[in-house]
Amino acid sequence: MSDRSPRQDSQRSRSTKHDRNREPRDGAEDRKRKHREEDTERGSSYRTRSRERGHRRRSRSPTGRDRSRDRDRDREKRRERDGHRDRDRDHRSHRDRSAERDSRKRRDDGDSDNGGRDRRRRHRSSEGRHSPSRPSPPREARSDSQRNLVKHRGPLPSQDDSFAVSNGGEPEKPKEKPNFGNSGALAAASNSVTQADGTTITLKYHEPAEARKPSPRDEWKLFVFKGEDIVDTIDLGSRSCWLVGREQAVVDLLAEHPSISKQHAVIQFRYTEKRNEFGDKIGRVKPYLIDLESANGTMLNGDKVPESRYLELRNKDMVQFGSSTREYVLMLAPRA
Repeated sequence: MSDRSPRQDSQRSRSTKHDRNREPRDGAEDRKRKHREEDTERGSSYRTRSRERGHRRRSRSPTGRDRSRDRDRDREKRRERDGHRDRDRDHRSHRDRSAERDSRKRRDDGDSDNGGRDRRRRHRSSEGRHSPSRPSPPREARSDSQRNLVKHRGPLPSQDDSFAVSNGGEPEKPKEKPNFGNSGALAAASNSVTQADGTTITLKYHEPAEARKPSPRDEWKLFVFKGEDIVDTIDLGSRSCWLVGREQAVVDLLAEHPSISKQHAVIQFRYTEKRNEFGDKIGRVKPYLIDLESANGTMLNGDKVPESRYLELRNKDMVQFGSSTREYVLMLAPRA
């Protein structure tokens, strides 16, 4: 038998059991510690190797530095472009505001009546209500055209006559402007006839530019009738103009009746052109009658002709001058 007591045996067994349980726990902690240390060393070595690898890669490829430099340069260019865009936007907005302010000033200056002043007052009050912090533009900012604007309260130059009549005055007569046209004095002097006694007779009629002698194929004749008898027969193809009257020194066809003027009328041959249905020009020489503002007038087929106006004569037309009973019949001989 042993000398130990049962109590000592139980304590010894418990201590042995405790030591047996503690030994493996201490070993596990040691193993964990070792694992952590190994992991730490492995991580530090991996980071060191990655840094060295990146350094070697950057040192081997110079394009990396160039790429980073290009990125920095692009970033600076974008900043500058954005800054320019902002400045342009501010400048445009400022210019629009100034233009609107100038147009508002011109519109306000154009209103000269009470309604315009009321509109300006309401406009200013509304501006002050909506934008109280907006300062008024200085006087120096006005343009030269606005500064030199002069309001005209009188009549316009074209209304002077109307205002003068309404005010009881007489309108001022306009000054006569110089006239450089033909007066006719030179033509009258060149168409004058001097008689043997020294007196001068001025012709009342001048041939036009289209005056022509009739064609030899057209045999125009003037038959003078007194009642039923033919007093005279005149061949009109010998000249282009026939002046009828009592002035024997200048007329071509003498008519001695007292009712006939000295230079009474003219039978004038004129060249005229017409177009046919095909557009071709057809020119002919025809006789015309014109009254030279005679005292008793001229009759054509029983009707009085107007003064100073050409009337075309046709075959078998009858002409009478003044109150004379003689009849002048125009005839065209038939062609062979």
